[in-house]
Amino acid sequence: MPRKPVDPRELREAVAAVLPWLDGGPQPARPVLAAAVRLSLRTLENDVPGHTVEVRVPPFAAVQCIDGPRHTRGTPPNVVETDPRTWLELITGALPWATAVGDGRVTASGSRADLSSLLPMLRY
Repeated sequence: MPRKPVDPRELREAVAAVLPWLDGGPQPARPVLAAAVRLSLRTLENDVPGHTVEVRVPPFAAVQCIDGPRHTRGTPPNVVETDPRTWLELITGALPWATAVGDGRVTASGSRADLSSLLPMLRY
């Protein structure tokens, strides 16, 4: 069951706090970065509930989303994994999904691991 919905304003504020970093500024403090990643992943989890795809953004969080066959043990068949900066670039529209996958900045395994129709989540 999805977690409590994220307040959209809280998500926008958390992501806005890391935008200078995405534009070449200094890396934000770990708690600021963690908040942006976690809130955006929770939003994804609530927007497209399910257990078919696991989205991992280490070291901060992983969620399961997208309706379909449920995964219960071992490594899920559909996994998306990336680093925090790439994830934030994807959700803000600064980086297209196809480019991130093509450049190897995102690993997407499994037939349902294409998030291109769900991104970007926010536009700035």
